[in-house]
Amino acid sequence: MKEALKEAKKAFNKDEVPVGAVIVKDGKVIARAHNVKEEKNDSTYHAEIIAIRKACKKLGAWRLTECDMYVTLEPCSMCAGALINSRIRTIYIGTMDEKTGACGSVLNLLEDYKFNHKIEIHKYILKEDCEDILKNFFKLLREKKKNNINMDK
Repeated sequence: MKEALKEAKKAFNKDEVPVGAVIVKDGKVIARAHNVKEEKNDSTYHAEIIAIRKACKKLGAWRLTECDMYVTLEPCSMCAGALINSRIRTIYIGTMDEKTGACGSVLNLLEDYKFNHKIEIHKYILKEDCEDILKNFFKLLREKKKNNINMDK
C-alpha cells in the first residue's frame, strides 16, 4: 500500500484526486498508476483502470488471475467492473468511499452479484494514511475555491 500511496501523492501534486494503485504479481510491482482525469480530460483515467492497462500490456494478456491490486481508495463501479473483467485475484483497499464506492460502501459488485469471477477483498490497509491524503486534498481544494471567490468580489 505504501507504493500506492506514492502514486496518490503524485496525483495530489498534479491537483488530481489523490488515488494511487499498484498491481503486484509474484511479490513484484508490475504496474503503478494514479488518477489523471483532469490532465487527460477523460473520466475513465482512474488509477485502477490505468494500472490494469499497464499490467495487461506488461504481461501480454488481459487476464490478471495471479495478480493483486493495492488501491488507496475503494474503487467505483467502473473500476470494480474492470477488476472483475481483468480477473484480479485480490484487492487491498486503503479506505472506503461512502459516496461512490462499489466494493462494500454504496454497493458491492465484488461480492453481492453472481459474476463469473470473485475477487478476495481486504479493507483498511494503512487506512489513516489513505484518508489523510484525501482529506488534505479536499481541504486545500476548498481553500483554493474560497480564495478565488473572495478575489473575484
